[in-house]
Amino acid sequence: MKRSSACFILVFIAASLSSCGQSVAPQKAKAIAGNFAKDDVPKDLSKYSQATFAAGCFWHEETLFESIKGVIDGVSGYAGGTMKNPTYEDVETGNTGHTETVNIYYDSSVIPYPTLLKVYFESQEDPTQVNGQGPDEGTQYRSVIFYRNATEKEMAENYIAELNKSGKYKRPIAAQVVPYTVFWRAEAYHQHYIDYNTDNPYVQQVSIRDIARFQALHPEMIKPGHSFVAK
Repeated sequence: MKRSSACFILVFIAASLSSCGQSVAPQKAKAIAGNFAKDDVPKDLSKYSQATFAAGCFWHEETLFESIKGVIDGVSGYAGGTMKNPTYEDVETGNTGHTETVNIYYDSSVIPYPTLLKVYFESQEDPTQVNGQGPDEGTQYRSVIFYRNATEKEMAENYIAELNKSGKYKRPIAAQVVPYTVFWRAEAYHQHYIDYNTDNPYVQQVSIRDIARFQALHPEMIKPGHSFVAK
C-alpha cells in the first residue's frame, strides 16, 4: 500500500472522475488481473528491445504497459539514484535519488519506441506534475525517461517539445530525459503486484482507475482480456 492517506486518495479520485474511463467492478478486476498472471512470458528476454520509464507508482506503470500489444514483460525497480542495491524502504525516504521505475521488454516490430512514448505520456494523470503523479508525491515518484542511445534521447526530447508546443498543457512537461545507467530490480512482492492484489484499496481506487482511463482512449492498443474498462 502506498503511503498516501486514504483521505487524500478519495479527494484526488473525486476531482478526477470526469476525466477518466470508468473501470470495472472489483470482482471483475480480479478476473482480468488473473489474465495478466497467465501471460506466457519467455524465460529468455534477450532478443527483445528494452525501454525504461518512471512516472509515479511502478505498480500501475508495469500493469499498464503489460496490457499493451507488443509489450512482452515489465519489471518494477528503481533507477536514477546513487545508492547501490536500494530497498523499497530506502527509496521511499526520498533520499536515495532513485525513482520508482519500470523496465519494459518489447517487440519493436510490433510497437516502436515512439508509440511507447505515447503510452507513457498519455497514461499520466498530469504529465506536468513535478516530483510525483496524482497522490504519490516526492522525488521517488518523479517522471523520468531513461534513454539508452542518442536516437531514444532525440525521440524523447522531440516528443516533449511537441507536447509543450501543443498548448494542451498550461505548464511544461515535467519528465526528465536522462541516460540509462543501472536498473535495480525491486523486491519480489512488487513484481506483477496488481495481478495478485486487486483487493488493495490503492490498487482499486487509483491504479486500476488510471489504467482504465488510458485503455478507454486507445482500446485498439490493448491485448485481449487485459482491459479494465467497464463495458
